[in-house]
Amino acid sequence: MSVKVTDALKKYTMAIALVAIVIFFQVQTSGSILLPQNINNLISQNAYVFVLAAGMLLCILTGGNIDLAVGSVVCFVGGIGAVVMKANINEWVAVAMMLIGGLLVGAWQGFWIAYVKVPPFIATLAGMYAFRGLANVVMQGYAIGISNTTFLNVFGGGADCYIPDFFGGDGMNLTCMIVGVIAVVIYIVMVLRARIAAKSKGYEVAPLASELIKMIIISALVLWVFYKLANYKGIPTVLIWVALVLMAYTYITGNTRMGRYLYAVGGNEKATNLSGIDSRKIYFFAYVNMGLMAGLAGILTVARATMAQPTFGNLYEMDAIAACFIGGASAYGGEGNIFGVIVGALIMGVINQGMSIMGVNANYQTVIKGLVVLIAIIFDVLSNKKKK
Repeated sequence: MSVKVTDALKKYTMAIALVAIVIFFQVQTSGSILLPQNINNLISQNAYVFVLAAGMLLCILTGGNIDLAVGSVVCFVGGIGAVVMKANINEWVAVAMMLIGGLLVGAWQGFWIAYVKVPPFIATLAGMYAFRGLANVVMQGYAIGISNTTFLNVFGGGADCYIPDFFGGDGMNLTCMIVGVIAVVIYIVMVLRARIAAKSKGYEVAPLASELIKMIIISALVLWVFYKLANYKGIPTVLIWVALVLMAYTYITGNTRMGRYLYAVGGNEKATNLSGIDSRKIYFFAYVNMGLMAGLAGILTVARATMAQPTFGNLYEMDAIAACFIGGASAYGGEGNIFGVIVGALIMGVINQGMSIMGVNANYQTVIKGLVVLIAIIFDVLSNKKKK
């Protein structure tokens, strides 16, 4: 029994840390951090972290590799979109160009990494400088405003970038609460179906009691978040994009052949190649995918700011990498999941927002975030030593 409790504590260490951090800032900010508006801001301000970290996880799974260029790519594609919309070209053409731009950048970097065997750190470091320069070229060194209301509302930057309340709730957004209940029901059904399928195939499953406790905690948390949002303006449209990305990557990493290959390459690349899997294609996929997520993050970033400017995306790659490592992704590759990414991104977001509300100097905020990442990496290194 004690062994199972110890295993559970190890598995959910970062989730427990998140709860402790929230409680700490709740006390230090006199309850301000959990106000409905601040919950909304936490989601909106950190949307790019969730999106980039989901893509970064796939790179890390291949062997602890990272992409240092994503912040510059966010700025580059955001600049392209702003310039296109300023020329009165349809907003969906601009969106397509930003996503395709991100894909092409990912393919460019993936080619050098996968097929020429340039170390990912070097290839993406070069990209970080190159695409930051190209972003300045595209915007000619100036900020470019975005006034397209459809684009802003759909991607989370306009005054009406919230799902309207179709039921006309008095003081509370009933549509938001109904969506929350539906999300919980879907989650429970998916967990139970996965459990039944695993048992029918003879796989070992977690005890029913622990599974029920986990479902109750997660369901209560989801309903609480939607309750908070319902008491502000409802569901921000950016949350829909974040949810779609996280669900897609949960499926990719847990239920697809490519997902298994990513873990396999990170676990033992030589053995993976000997089994007939071309690891070059796996690397290429990971970085093309990262480019696509950088494109989407660029869209969300310029929509929230209602402009594009040459300084956007600064240190975004660090936030994404930190979210992955804090969430339990291994610096050696082959370990990590989307649940951990969510927890890691939330930890980074809560720390940022909590310290901002407390008025902590921006320089000290950076120091504290660096120490949090270091602690997560040390924990990973020590865990790997024990396994060996």
